[in-house]
Amino acid sequence: MCHVNTYMIETLHSRYLDRRTLAGIVHSPSAAVRRQQQFSPVSFLISSSLSGVNCVLLLRVQHFISTAAAQLAAMAIGTRRRLGLAPLSFYLAPATASLLLTLFLHAPPLAGAQPLPWQLCDDPAGNYTEGGAYQANIRALASGIPKNASSSPALFAKGAAGRAPDAVYALALCRGDTASANASSSCASCVAAAFRNAQQLCAYSRIATMYDDPCILRYSDREDFLANVTDNGGKMLAWNANNVSADVAPAFDAASGRLVNATADYAAADPRRRFGTGELDGFDETYPKIYSLAQCTPDMTAAECRACLGDMIGRFTPRYFVGKPGGRVFGVRCNFRFETYSFFSGRPLLQLPGALPPAPAPAAAGEGTTRRGAGPVLAITLPIAAAALLLIATCVCFWKRRKHTERKASVPYSTNQDDIQSIDSLLLDLSTLRAATDNFAESNKLGEGGFGAVYKGVLSEGEEIAVKRLSQSSRQGTEELKTELVLVANLQHKNLVRLVGVCLEEQEKLLVYEYMPNRSLDTILFDPEKSRDLDWGKRLKIVGGVARGLQYLHEDSQLRIIHRDLKASNVLLDMDFSPKISDFGLAKLFGWDESQAVTSHIAGTGYMAPEYAMRGQYSAKSDAYSFGVLVLEILTGRRNSSFANSEQSVDLLSLVWEHWTRGTVEELVDPSLGGRAPGGPMLLKLVNVGLLCVQDSPADRPAMSAVNVMLSSSTVSLQAPSRPTFCIEEMEGYSDMYSATYPRGSRPTKVQTAMSPNEVSITELEPR
Repeated sequence: MCHVNTYMIETLHSRYLDRRTLAGIVHSPSAAVRRQQQFSPVSFLISSSLSGVNCVLLLRVQHFISTAAAQLAAMAIGTRRRLGLAPLSFYLAPATASLLLTLFLHAPPLAGAQPLPWQLCDDPAGNYTEGGAYQANIRALASGIPKNASSSPALFAKGAAGRAPDAVYALALCRGDTASANASSSCASCVAAAFRNAQQLCAYSRIATMYDDPCILRYSDREDFLANVTDNGGKMLAWNANNVSADVAPAFDAASGRLVNATADYAAADPRRRFGTGELDGFDETYPKIYSLAQCTPDMTAAECRACLGDMIGRFTPRYFVGKPGGRVFGVRCNFRFETYSFFSGRPLLQLPGALPPAPAPAAAGEGTTRRGAGPVLAITLPIAAAALLLIATCVCFWKRRKHTERKASVPYSTNQDDIQSIDSLLLDLSTLRAATDNFAESNKLGEGGFGAVYKGVLSEGEEIAVKRLSQSSRQGTEELKTELVLVANLQHKNLVRLVGVCLEEQEKLLVYEYMPNRSLDTILFDPEKSRDLDWGKRLKIVGGVARGLQYLHEDSQLRIIHRDLKASNVLLDMDFSPKISDFGLAKLFGWDESQAVTSHIAGTGYMAPEYAMRGQYSAKSDAYSFGVLVLEILTGRRNSSFANSEQSVDLLSLVWEHWTRGTVEELVDPSLGGRAPGGPMLLKLVNVGLLCVQDSPADRPAMSAVNVMLSSSTVSLQAPSRPTFCIEEMEGYSDMYSATYPRGSRPTKVQTAMSPNEVSITELEPR
């Protein structure tokens, strides 16, 4: 049995406030025709529901309606001109379109029609030209962002391509309830389809937004929309045109509002995906259940997410959703929906009971003796009740104050078991780890670095692990360390080493990681024999994987981690030589301040950005600098710090710059490749990216999302790098994770030479 639900739809945009329009829904091939379709009196979308699943029937007739409306408008204009009548086209066209939609509503449903996507095309922003740089940059983003979004645990990605005035900035968000078994494929396919649809439905528009059930996409020529999380873009909303019966409508509105707000609270508190689903059970026989969903982009804070959702709920629910059994609002940064049928995957993350029981009706007044007896009863019970309430309130306040004092230094995070593991699930017994590592035997030591020694271990069931024994220099208490470790354990990306457990017994602080058979990159890259195993394809895989892992830490994770110690020894390789970044988050766990970070742990690795080495200032751009050094090391097979003690005192960056300016970068390629490295554009691109990342000014270095676009696209034009400020530092005895154990003894002397020639100002450079 198929019943028809009429859904109203409204398009809200900064320039079209309070104008109801089909322009964002009905596609036409030109902006001029789109403007003709902005019908003020009509703004509705027809939806049919078969077995509780909505399917909008507009798409099959959108071309027919738009064409007919345009033709009738033209006929009206011609008639007016011949007869000298007042202009009727503005009224005739929408009325005709309304009639056509009404006739279509009574026609049989069209099987297979799809309700979404909906698009918003920002024509006043201007158009781009076919085959131009702007279109090429859109396609470059379309080749990378779907994969980045699907590989992110947050199902979220941002990116940029090209240079102004043709730079394109994009954001993609997949719905958080995508089943884990096919999250990658369904998310990637939805975002890829959104890019295709945007270029068709918003042909040549420089700004386009696509709203679909599985994903949201927006691209623009305005960079600020990526950083401005309060810019919620053009909004679209739809509501079920049916009405809840008048006698239960107030109670239904209260129940659905309570559920939507509770779901918004849940989504805002979710640090991983800013996503929540809810169910209210047992409303009444007609609507036994109410379902809801809320989501924000994961780069928003909890407060920003809740404010975004609260603004939309507060503005649109009273105006559009009163007495309605379903409704939804799409925004670029946040969205919510409620229905009387289940529309999301999996079990609801939040469950609420049905409507609260009504207050008992006041008892009818009895005889005079009853009324006279009520006075003494109240005189006795009211003081007792008041005293009890006062006692309870005092206890609650005291308890809250005590809890606040105990946890005043910690940050409140969601404890949702679906998103954040409890510390109990991560804890391992010290006896188990001692047995696995043969009591931390020297023969099992894989390496030693600033954070502590690393040991290989084998659990009783045969699983191989790597155990990092943190040094006692950690200044954090056990409880705070537990909180941070739980959060770090939930940073999950295919290019990050997975933390599988912790042990905090007998003053020990042990972190248990997955074991990487090929150990760390430096043990292979800088070994004349082993480096032959790193062919050109493996090196490209390592560069791309590290870039994606850093983008996740900087932009896509809930913690926004700055690594601060990225280097070859902190890049581990699995059996297939896929890279995994290690030691992320440990700088945060150790609570370093800037001076300690510079002087006692990271100094001397040769990967430090100038502003970090000299002033203790670090940011995502200092990680980008370290990445640039790493890229150049992977290409050349040489350590940046290995030049410090040479007679020429020329470091790797100056050597690469010299060959770059001469156009002889082929001479830099690692000799162990034996001529197997391709020259030409790919080699130039990698050197260019590396030099862009090591520029002196942090503002000039690209973000890691931009680096990923550069690496994945063959059409993006790269800027010419400026000459870097070379800083040589050498400190022996420091390596991390799986690096070879170095001799230990007295602390070596640090040698630092700063070279900042920069005599030449280069604005444009094309290597030969």
